[in-house]
Amino acid sequence: MLLTLAQIQARLGGELLDDDGRALSGVGSLDHANADQLSFALGEKQRAAALTCAAGALIVGPALAEGLDRPRLVVDNPHASFARAIGLFHPDTPVRAGCHPSAVVAASAVIGEGVEIGPHVSVGEQVHIGPGCRIGPGCVIGDGVRIGAGCRLYANVTVYAGCVVGDRVGLHAGCVIGADGFGLAWEATGWVKVPQIGRVIIGDDVEIGANTTIDRGALDDTVIGRGVKIDNLVQIGHNCRVGDHTAIAGCAGIAGSTTIGKRCLIGGAAMIVGHIEIGDGVTVSGASFIGKSIATPGVYTSTQPQMPHADWIRNAAQLRHLADMRERIRALEKQLREQDEDKES
Repeated sequence: MLLTLAQIQARLGGELLDDDGRALSGVGSLDHANADQLSFALGEKQRAAALTCAAGALIVGPALAEGLDRPRLVVDNPHASFARAIGLFHPDTPVRAGCHPSAVVAASAVIGEGVEIGPHVSVGEQVHIGPGCRIGPGCVIGDGVRIGAGCRLYANVTVYAGCVVGDRVGLHAGCVIGADGFGLAWEATGWVKVPQIGRVIIGDDVEIGANTTIDRGALDDTVIGRGVKIDNLVQIGHNCRVGDHTAIAGCAGIAGSTTIGKRCLIGGAAMIVGHIEIGDGVTVSGASFIGKSIATPGVYTSTQPQMPHADWIRNAAQLRHLADMRERIRALEKQLREQDEDKES
């Protein structure tokens, strides 16, 4: 697909400067784009790279509006606009309406207009699939599932019975929505499984990465809010609630009955214990362990930097003495206070 910068402006908005009318064939990074490609620069720190790159045109912010030597589209948020520009050059392949002969679709299922159902798909009883969806090969959709309009289920996605998926949701390959939560009760003879009778409810415009698992609620529902973005290999336990527009990076683990607020950022491999609340606007650094509730927005980190193994062994050995050291420090502080009081008297 060939697009001029003016055509891109017509779709994305912004101010067009020094346009030479050239046709652009695609997009590229600032380091590798060629004269037929569009790239972007975020701010003043990238001015030198923007001046020396080979890109035929740029999307830039107001800080780079002047002083560049090539066509550019000036927008408030270059990163977001460039993301949309990529979509113009690489649009999603159109949905091919129809059901593959190898798919098994229950007679009671309601399939919307223009839905594509791929090979070896299983669609259960009383399922509702909205218009314009694509259901990829090998997907399993349990009884009573409701899927909104314009969704994309990639290969081998499983949505367990009763779960609800909003509009324009993307579920990547191998993710599992609505498996049983880890609910167990102990008695003398062993573990008793607690039936998990809640659902998973996913809001509109959510994207969930490959092989991510979201457990159904034990009694209440597990709820994923609007616009949430979840990376690959994330585990979300039963009865969790994730607020609108929160992003969770790969390999994070969130134990059951945890509430995460809106617009939070959860770093990769972060571990969050169950039955706590994390407020709106909280950022958890990658590989952090969160063991108690967080009410105040900000960045929270609970990991140690790497060090030579011998140093780690010596430091770890001292952890056993922390309580004794605390008491000794308190005793010394008390002694100093008493000495100061004696001097004053």
